[in-house]
Amino acid sequence: MSSGLRWGILATGGIASSFATDLLANGFQLTAVGSRSQQSADEFAGRFGGITAHASYEQLVADPEVDVVYVATPHPFHEQNALMAIAAGKHVLVEKAFTVNERQAERIVEAAREAGVVVLEAMWTRFLPHMVRIREIIAAGTLGDVRTVIADHNQKLPSDPHHRLNAPELGGGALLDLAIYPVSFAVDVLGVPTGVRASASMTATGVDRQTAIILEHEGGRQSVLHAALDTAGPNVAAVLGTQARIEIDRTWYMATTFRVIDPEQNVLEEFDHPVTSRGMQYQAWELERVVAAGEFSSPLLPGSESVAIMGVLDEVRRQIGLEFPGE
Repeated sequence: MSSGLRWGILATGGIASSFATDLLANGFQLTAVGSRSQQSADEFAGRFGGITAHASYEQLVADPEVDVVYVATPHPFHEQNALMAIAAGKHVLVEKAFTVNERQAERIVEAAREAGVVVLEAMWTRFLPHMVRIREIIAAGTLGDVRTVIADHNQKLPSDPHHRLNAPELGGGALLDLAIYPVSFAVDVLGVPTGVRASASMTATGVDRQTAIILEHEGGRQSVLHAALDTAGPNVAAVLGTQARIEIDRTWYMATTFRVIDPEQNVLEEFDHPVTSRGMQYQAWELERVVAAGEFSSPLLPGSESVAIMGVLDEVRRQIGLEFPGE
């Protein structure tokens, strides 16, 4: 249940619309939207109950009727947009990937700490019911010694060279949009890696078409991950332990079902928990809970972990030769 914080949405693209839909369907207070044009803001506001439409991001963060700002711009703009909202005293939910690089992520987290506001990366899958249950199963020792995470995220996405996903200047490529899901999942289960190995193939525009990643974790544990933006994949995941494994159904990061299976193929648990809407409301509930509790960040995704994940992606980029202009 919402605590009553008033939400403002910064940007009017597809992900902003999805978030607004889930907010309103679950009793949150959505009060304003900000865009770079009045027309875009007005159109968005009209679709969501006549909320206040601001013709600039600056106007949105200055709105006294907004307590929390959801940053839904392309990756290269996350830092400046988040810092602007933080400077205005707003709590901030920043769309994933959190930033373009680790340095930017560090600046956001430090600014939020100094301002006394909450900042949370909008890795919405971290907060879904199936992920909560998976963490409980692992913590209970049901799997034994957890050794391996396997996950892929492959989608057939627009091939237009002018599309955001194919534009280096907009942080395009499979890594920040798709690989962020399995990388974040691996860190959630096995912790920040001690080593990274990566290989990729690139598009003509200079972004990664597909990327394979092996993460090395403490104790010889491994994560085997893959992402691609030009092929549709099974998009399943597994967590392998010495006593049992978890098989997460398609699409694993937003699945409503999974099974716990022992080495003799006995099913120890079947999880089935339908999620209303797309499921983006769970991250909003968590941010509001953190604010109400007077905490600095969420234990489900601390700011320090978002910074560490960006460090992992930086190393992947270094190995595959992926560069973004203007960093």
